Amino acid sequence: MISLPRGWRWTTVGNAGRVDLGRQRHPDWHVGPEMRPYLRVANVFEDRIDSSDLKHMDFSGGAFARYKLEPGDVLLNEGQSPELLGRSAIYRGLPEDVAFTNTLLRFRPHSDITSAWALLVFRHYMHSGRFVREARITTNIAHLSATRLKQVEFPVPPLDEQRRIVDIVEDHLSRLDAADVQLSRCLRRIKVMTSATMQAVSDGPLRPLSEVASIGGGIQKQAKRRPVLNRAPFLRVANVTKDGLNLAQVHEVELFPGELDRYRLEAGDLLVVEGNGSPEQIGRAALWDGSIPDAVHQNHLIRVRPGPDVLPEYLEIIWNSPSIRESVRRLASSSSGLHTLSVKKLSRVLVPVSGITSQRQAVVRVGDLREKGERLASAIRVQKRRSFSLRRAFLAAAFSGQLTESAYRMNLIEETAARGLV
Repeated sequence: MISLPRGWRWTTVGNAGRVDLGRQRHPDWHVGPEMRPYLRVANVFEDRIDSSDLKHMDFSGGAFARYKLEPGDVLLNEGQSPELLGRSAIYRGLPEDVAFTNTLLRFRPHSDITSAWALLVFRHYMHSGRFVREARITTNIAHLSATRLKQVEFPVPPLDEQRRIVDIVEDHLSRLDAADVQLSRCLRRIKVMTSATMQAVSDGPLRPLSEVASIGGGIQKQAKRRPVLNRAPFLRVANVTKDGLNLAQVHEVELFPGELDRYRLEAGDLLVVEGNGSPEQIGRAALWDGSIPDAVHQNHLIRVRPGPDVLPEYLEIIWNSPSIRESVRRLASSSSGLHTLSVKKLSRVLVPVSGITSQRQAVVRVGDLREKGERLASAIRVQKRRSFSLRRAFLAAAFSGQLTESAYRMNLIEETAARGLV
């Protein structure tokens, strides 16, 4: 435990205020005599509450008084994904009184702690990963109980010092927030420019995909396919991402006589995802580079092998163009709400096929843009990591007493952030 400046003290969240879990939702409470609005995880963002979509439920029997929020309450996301765990904001009041549900924890600080200081506490531990370490995680669901939250220790300076430090930190964090917004916009613009260029080079007479490529299914993974005697590298949906191939983990599968010749992938094959829970991800595709000899593919991937009229690189470009992606999404939709593709459906996709010379020019043009875009995106990602490290360093400095001097050492904070990037 670090030593604190004179006048500071250590405490716990439980000793610094009151911690409550919100009201559990129940199907029977969708209607009733005392319908009141409530906040849930979808309303609470980092240091911001969105009240544009409030839900209502019945709070009969005096239940509303127990869960009613007061200005100055700090709301904290207690569960769902690890990325959202600990997301917190100060409730500053709304035109009508609201309550909160059990997906949120409420911290109501005592008079010697400001709500803004408590919010900094939660943001500090959120960025340090403390909430995730404290939480109970099952599958991909993280849950931070009120009991665990009460045990979190943090330092408390005098009230005037709390307010001064909060002003300093918020000033710097707001600048980092603005910089992050601009960096994110740059990343989106890179994607938009690349997508627009891919669409622009998708030119030529429309032809059914089955006329310019052979289309084939893959191998279903089952117990008899456990690799024993005749094993082969086995590409799965997880290996085909929106950013291309990911070969960090390639499984193996057992092949039977004659199957290698039938299912073997060749460099230039386009691997298309045939099913996914998200309509936006249906039909995502990557070009097989042939880097693993004698690889085969799962039945949830459809192999598209271009014929002599289409360059593989050109097929990948037009396949990922906006118009083809939209066409594939429409083909994949069904009345049942599922989104799947098939060899038959893909055979009907119309693709623009220009001359080979035009295809080569398109490949060069898009390849050059992608290379420049990736260099720029890589530089932006470095700056976003630096911003995150600076954010952590500022919060750490606030809770270690390094911002108590009138002229605090900015260079020390930046050096701490730089070490976090190594």
